Amino acid sequence: MAANIVDIIRETGVVGAGGAGLPTHVKAEANVDTVLVNGASCEPLLMSDPYLMEAEVDTMIRGLEAIMDCTGAKKGIICLKGKHAKAVKAVQEAVARDGSGRLECFVLKDFYPAGDEQVLVYEVLGRTVPERGIPLQVGAVVSNTESLFNVALAMDGKPVTHRYLTVAGEIKNPMVVKVPVGTLVSDVLEFAGGPTISDYKVVDGGPMMGRVLPDTNQPVTKTTSGLLVLPPNHNVVAGKVMDPEKIRRITNTVCCQCSRCTDLCPRNLLGHSLHPHKLMRVIANNELNTEAAKEALLCSECGICEKFSCPMMISPREVNAQIKQILMKERVTWESKGNELKTNPFRESRAIPTKRLIQRLNLSKYDGHPEYAGEYTPSVVNIRLGQHIGAPAQCVVSAGDKVSCGDLIGEIPEGAMGARVHASIDGTVESVENGVVVIKK
Repeated sequence: MAANIVDIIRETGVVGAGGAGLPTHVKAEANVDTVLVNGASCEPLLMSDPYLMEAEVDTMIRGLEAIMDCTGAKKGIICLKGKHAKAVKAVQEAVARDGSGRLECFVLKDFYPAGDEQVLVYEVLGRTVPERGIPLQVGAVVSNTESLFNVALAMDGKPVTHRYLTVAGEIKNPMVVKVPVGTLVSDVLEFAGGPTISDYKVVDGGPMMGRVLPDTNQPVTKTTSGLLVLPPNHNVVAGKVMDPEKIRRITNTVCCQCSRCTDLCPRNLLGHSLHPHKLMRVIANNELNTEAAKEALLCSECGICEKFSCPMMISPREVNAQIKQILMKERVTWESKGNELKTNPFRESRAIPTKRLIQRLNLSKYDGHPEYAGEYTPSVVNIRLGQHIGAPAQCVVSAGDKVSCGDLIGEIPEGAMGARVHASIDGTVESVENGVVVIKK
């Protein structure tokens, strides 16, 4: 039965909806004792996960139970922040209805990054994931709320064709909305009433870890959790579009080695050997071949050091990311020294309250709980064949083909890790170019 569920998840193209996009069938093949539902809604302003837990909790739990059956897990714990009172009530009532004793609701405090899977595992289970490790190594699978919702639909024979996302910021009607995968950002913004300012940038994802889109002709993917419309000079945007070389020069000149980035680093607080302040001059001093430089491989790029910690307003996160990219390109790996990981005794007092983070980011005017606006279906979608970790899907359709929503358009390459891709609307394939399948009604 478990193998059959894994096959169904693979065939329907379910991937991690929380951001990374790891094909879910990879996690489903693991053997663990606990499955954690990551409903932390970690990034400020993003509200689609709380909505799903309010409105579709029973469907999500069916997906959770399917993953538990696959992995042999005896316990499934649904984790969400207490500030989402309606969602907490819905989850607690669903757990009570279940009555099996296999399910629990864990109410998290409102801090960032509560949704980081290593932080979540420690908060809920008290287990420390090894450096450069994954929750599987401590007997847990962490899966996003929408991922499990999609697993439940997969069990009903429905592939991943749609995405729930938050539209917020300088937009006329902030909302949570369901759209077909491949919907253009410009169409989503128009459906939400349009931007309230003439000059703006759009962040795909949250303000901390999201990326600034080059334009609004980009498609929504399976991992698009939100679209934030912000002024081009907003501090959330400015730090994400600054020239990497300029960031290095400024960092090398300005960093005062105060170590606040290290003091508040979530991975360091878990006991990992990551000291961001020590990495600030590694590139400039040509010290990439040192053991200290390898610490960059442990960085989750959560952005606390960049957006909250640094009194000089520079970006340890960006420097760490640049070092990490160089090391990974050279196939340098992290080798643990085998030391016992000891959690910092000040960890709890150094947690970053989300409200304070929102104030620091200058996002308070956009903070709210937007309502669900329903489903929007555009006349055309641009579906990427590579929107997940692993090899891009191989296209199995051609221009002129008629397709229906749910039809397979991209297959996993033989022998590779990847995810299937499906048509998200009924229509005709207009073109297949540069890894994008365009379908028009």
